[in-house]
Amino acid sequence: MNSPHTKSLNAFTLIELLVVIAIIALLIGILLPALGSARKQAKASVAGSRLQQLGLGVQIYLNDYDNHLPQYMVPGFDGQLAVIGALFGGKKGELPFLEINEVGAERRPLNSYVINHDVPPDDADTNVELEPFESPLDKGAKNIPFPGYERTDAFYDLLGASYTLNDHALDANQYGDDFPTLVPRGGGRMPPVLDTTKTWVLAEHPIFNYDDGGNRESYWYDTRTVEASLAFLDGHVMIRAAVPEGQVQTTDYYTYLPQPNWLDRFE
Repeated sequence: MNSPHTKSLNAFTLIELLVVIAIIALLIGILLPALGSARKQAKASVAGSRLQQLGLGVQIYLNDYDNHLPQYMVPGFDGQLAVIGALFGGKKGELPFLEINEVGAERRPLNSYVINHDVPPDDADTNVELEPFESPLDKGAKNIPFPGYERTDAFYDLLGASYTLNDHALDANQYGDDFPTLVPRGGGRMPPVLDTTKTWVLAEHPIFNYDDGGNRESYWYDTRTVEASLAFLDGHVMIRAAVPEGQVQTTDYYTYLPQPNWLDRFE
């Protein structure tokens, strides 16, 4: 028979409860960064997979059109017809310049090589969503040179695609592209390329982060460094290539240029 003075010891004391809570908080603090990193890596893998799909479409397009990349021409800022790299594929964008908000999925040339369903005409009331052209890491840019559209949360919404075509090299000109690369000025056949394993053909928009002489602050993978995933002319994809500050045309991993001395012809 228990003594009336004996107390049950089965319940947690306050100190024990606080210790358990502290341990749980510590475990959460340890696991959350790992989970965040795993989530980011998963998104990067999806972005790479979509680039692989687009790159395959480009290879078929090049074969069908005698080495012409998918290109759409509109009047540029100088009034002359110019190829706009962002119009290679995707949906209708929001930017009211260079016909970005007018040329939709119906007229963007790579779409029929990537998607397997009909798209509405460009004058339809409802815009179409095209998942292969949206990078899950698309965070837009904080500083872009378009009056009234100085920042965007997603290039997919602003321009119609998270990816862009290698149609020009980096320059300091905000009103045009001084150095055509894989698409000649005025459109046409792709020039001979020395190294298809190093020359990129499609990339996420941060690849042009330092174009036009500025810093667009396109931090998609990291809050302090600019990185972009790229598809190359030989068909392979590179995830998270570092984009160096300034107008660097060629790195150890990629180049904008079809040939090493390509820019000499524009001097």
